[in-house]
Amino acid sequence: MGDLFIWLISFFILIALLVLIVYQLMCLADLEFDYINPYDSSSRINKVVLPEFIIQGFLCVFYLLTGHWVMALLCGPYLYYNVRLYTQKKHLVDVTEIFNMLPREKKQRLFKLGYLVLLLFFSLFWMIWSTLEDMDD
Repeated sequence: MGDLFIWLISFFILIALLVLIVYQLMCLADLEFDYINPYDSSSRINKVVLPEFIIQGFLCVFYLLTGHWVMALLCGPYLYYNVRLYTQKKHLVDVTEIFNMLPREKKQRLFKLGYLVLLLFFSLFWMIWSTLEDMDD
């Protein structure tokens, strides 16, 4: 039963990460279609970048502490990418360069979205697996 709660927590954390990424993509799409000015768009995106990194780091540590090594290894590349962006100070969107970097920023967030959806499917699989395993006992 404990594993089920671990997977439920993991599921909701992944949903929170997906919401943050989709919010960033919506801000970029609004900017692309000129519904919002560059300053507002970049400030909205920059407000949620650091919470996204912290939540993702927490998720990786959570998997390590609960003994789910495969999921921790799957979270590793995404965590490494976020740490690399943060250490190189490329994690924030620049107001003056946002139009030049728009395709790159959208592609970056779409890859993150795809990666998180993959992790979500794995998390759902393991949640269903642990539920069925608990029913057998």
